[in-house]
Amino acid sequence: MSTRHILDASTLKTWRKSSYSGGDNGSCVEVADGFASVMPVRDSKDPDGPALVFPAEAWSAFVTGVKAGDFPTV
Repeated sequence: MSTRHILDASTLKTWRKSSYSGGDNGSCVEVADGFASVMPVRDSKDPDGPALVFPAEAWSAFVTGVKAGDFPTV
C-alpha cells in the first residue's frame, strides 16, 4: 500500500472530525472530504502538522475493519 504525506495539513480546508474518533479525551482523527481517490487523515491536536493521505480503497477497508471489530480500541 502506498501513502503520501502532506507537510502542512492546514492548507486543506475541508477537515471534519471522524465519526470513529475518541470522545472528549482529545484523541481525535480528522479526515478531509472531497477527494475522489484519496483520504487525507490528520491528528486534530496538531492541525498545522502533517497528514497522511491514504488511497480511498485502503481507508474504506480500514473503516470496515474497525466497524467489524477487527482492530482493538485504545
